[in-house]
Amino acid sequence: MKPAATASHGTTALAVVASMVAAGMLFLHPVARGESAPTVVFWLMLAGLGGAALWTIRRVAAIHGTRFDGVMTAALFGLWVLYFWQILVVAFEVPRVLLPAPSLIAQSLVENYAKLWGDFAQTVLKAVCVGWLLGSGLGFAVAVAIDRMPFLQRGLLPLASLTSTVPLVAVAPIAVMWFGFEWPSKAAVVVMMTFFPMLVSTLAGLKASGKLERELMYSYAASYSRTLWSLRLPAATPFIFGALKVNATLALIGAIVAEFFGSPTVGLGFRISTEAARMNMSLVWGAIVVASVTGSLAYALLVKLEQRAAFWHPSIRGQ
Repeated sequence: MKPAATASHGTTALAVVASMVAAGMLFLHPVARGESAPTVVFWLMLAGLGGAALWTIRRVAAIHGTRFDGVMTAALFGLWVLYFWQILVVAFEVPRVLLPAPSLIAQSLVENYAKLWGDFAQTVLKAVCVGWLLGSGLGFAVAVAIDRMPFLQRGLLPLASLTSTVPLVAVAPIAVMWFGFEWPSKAAVVVMMTFFPMLVSTLAGLKASGKLERELMYSYAASYSRTLWSLRLPAATPFIFGALKVNATLALIGAIVAEFFGSPTVGLGFRISTEAARMNMSLVWGAIVVASVTGSLAYALLVKLEQRAAFWHPSIRGQ
């Protein structure tokens, strides 16, 4: 690393530390603790801190050449969002029912850890994982079958498109009637939501290989399976991973929404609907945090897997 870049990184780190120290000092202000009404001086200090926050985020985002470029920017941005959320909610005395402070949400997460872990296991480890694997696997298998036997495209593809047009709020009650209140009904909804994106993406990926490469395989008298395995599937890898990343978020949303229409006394969707009716918004936001963090981690994991599986692809090499 060049000396100039090292000095620039050092200046950025010093600025981040200084802004964090200033944020901690302002956090001790009576207004930030809800002990007095906001004053003009307080708003001026908060505005100055907001400007410092934007400047430090831009400087950190400009850092390149380390393994944690994106992680550092996202973490710093998230910390500032939580900080200003806490300060503004307390300063404006926003009711907890409308928007609880991050400190209250964190307290609810700690106090209801066992309950939220049971909800996570029911929704994510069972319904989401099983439905995501089955839906994505079926979509991939049907796409290969359609590619191998093109006459199936006229019959199967229009039928498959129906799975993406049926409203979720209509499918969920039917799935509950068919498969019961436990997680299999939620997994069935997830299968319907993830099947078509994988099917369409895989078909597009199988057509992404170059014409010259396909003609070369044909000149070598390569079979369909050999061409598929050696040429077409590698070319389709970015498309497949794109569908997997989209399906990861769709699966989580589908399972949570499906639990609104019938579930046992456990599950993230059940927890959100039940606690919202009780006006226990801290726990509602706690369940939302669990779902959001789960979706973000799943997406990040799939991105890392894609970088390892398709490191040779131009779309990955350019990152």
